Amino acid sequence: MRQERVRGKGTRSSVPHARDRGWDDSLYAHDGTPKDAEGRARLRLDDEHDVNGGARAGSSARRRKGGKRRVLRWVAAVLSLLILGTAAAGYLYYEHLNGKLKKDDLTLGGKMPEHKANAAGQTPLNILLIGSDARNTKANQKLGGAKNTFNSPPLADVQMLVHLSADRSNISVISMPRDTLVKIPRCVDPDSDNVYPATGLKAANESLGRGGPGCTVATWHQLTGITIDHFMMIDFAGVVSMADAIGGVPVCVDQNIRSRNSRGQGSGLTLTKGTHPVKGEQALQWLRTRYGFEDGTDLARTRAQHMYMNSMVRELRRNTKLTDPNKLRKLAEAAIGALTVDEGIDSVKKLYDIGNQLKSAPTGRITMSRVPSRYSELPGFQGKVEPIPGEAEQLFRLVREDIPLDGKGVTAPKPKPTPVSQDPAAAPAEMAVRVQNGTGTDSQAPKRGRAAEISTLLHGKGYTKAYTDQTRNPQAETVVHYGGPELEGDAQAVAKALGLPVTSAKKSTDVTGIAVVVGADWREGDVYPKKDAPKDNTTPSEAKALRGDDESACMKVQPGYTW
Repeated sequence: MRQERVRGKGTRSSVPHARDRGWDDSLYAHDGTPKDAEGRARLRLDDEHDVNGGARAGSSARRRKGGKRRVLRWVAAVLSLLILGTAAAGYLYYEHLNGKLKKDDLTLGGKMPEHKANAAGQTPLNILLIGSDARNTKANQKLGGAKNTFNSPPLADVQMLVHLSADRSNISVISMPRDTLVKIPRCVDPDSDNVYPATGLKAANESLGRGGPGCTVATWHQLTGITIDHFMMIDFAGVVSMADAIGGVPVCVDQNIRSRNSRGQGSGLTLTKGTHPVKGEQALQWLRTRYGFEDGTDLARTRAQHMYMNSMVRELRRNTKLTDPNKLRKLAEAAIGALTVDEGIDSVKKLYDIGNQLKSAPTGRITMSRVPSRYSELPGFQGKVEPIPGEAEQLFRLVREDIPLDGKGVTAPKPKPTPVSQDPAAAPAEMAVRVQNGTGTDSQAPKRGRAAEISTLLHGKGYTKAYTDQTRNPQAETVVHYGGPELEGDAQAVAKALGLPVTSAKKSTDVTGIAVVVGADWREGDVYPKKDAPKDNTTPSEAKALRGDDESACMKVQPGYTW
């Protein structure tokens, strides 16, 4: 029988939390009401109960007495996923931690495809980290947010895909801003059998409330084409607890900052210029802040989270402060209690094995990035962001093909020979060529009359039987479809006449003759625009890549939030 599912329930009351201050209400509410400072409560570790129901000090002594008993290096196992492979260690009974581990289905959108092994037979490891903002318990409601969000469907507040390379030499992380516009696939809740139909454009964070974390996994796979092996859904208060354990996580701002405006919006983060170790509620403030960082948007908040996570990895790998077994035991309780994993992670031992793999990548080979995004101009979606088509796909392809985002070990792709058909083409005047308008995209309406313009262009080149088909067929790139191998030469001749690359001629079972679909890459003009030369597998600039060993990173403070 599956263990209790926790979708919509939030974090259990036994998990330590930061209290009111530090939660950026403006991310979820519109009333702008600031929190009462008297409602603050310090972040603490839960040490009220023990495995055997007694005081922890006694049970710890009994454990140390049994020196031959099996123990687990659990922090390296669990928190290495939360913070990308730390080297901390501690002691707790294996069976006890197993009982605390909550599980859910990996994907609710169909079977996940298998990895393709590299030449050495190795496969990468992809783990989706999800931070839920569920406020369905009193403990979660104390974290903040407007009351009208209590007991509402949970949102995937934080989404990070961790890619460990097949050779285990490097880690690439892709964050998706919570307000990214995506299409959510059809998801079926395995507990209630409730069917959530596929959607049009929605904010990516809504996927979690459509059946659970498995729907968020399915959404990522649909968008990126990346095979996802596991997910871990966490409460960020657990990461904040780690900040306390190591004495604080160093973060930097380039000016004095106070994240609070005249409307009461902001996290309340207050720091002076320079680098400071943050912990407790101040660490949570840093993770929640958008008002006061860079342009005051979720894109800026994502970058601040990257800096925090990289800095925490560095602190934990220095391993100079995590030496107290009692403190480590408390952290394990908090971490496991805040965690939901897919059913492929069936034990803490599996977490341990995954953690060991993640630790193999040195800090200097960890690269944080985000989905290249721009602010949407679509009606009704102002303030949201959407992936930049070319750059986002380039980033996804790099991860799919296991190419490191730090550029190390990357060689320029070898040009492939153009496959020219040996089948002779018919005379242009003998070919019936259908032309369709495929210039529409999720963010742009089709260019009206575009199919007729290209049909006229073909007529001028001798293809007098070219005609317009009014069917709208959205296509990112212009393509010439042909129905069978005997038409390949004809399709390539049409492509050449239009100035398209020969590779744009593609066989399709959906056509019986020759069909030109004018794509979004050719919305105007009679000359097909030339493509840029390959970028040699470099990480797109809008991915805002940040290396794990970059200790010079510093957040820019937004004008109007300095003091």
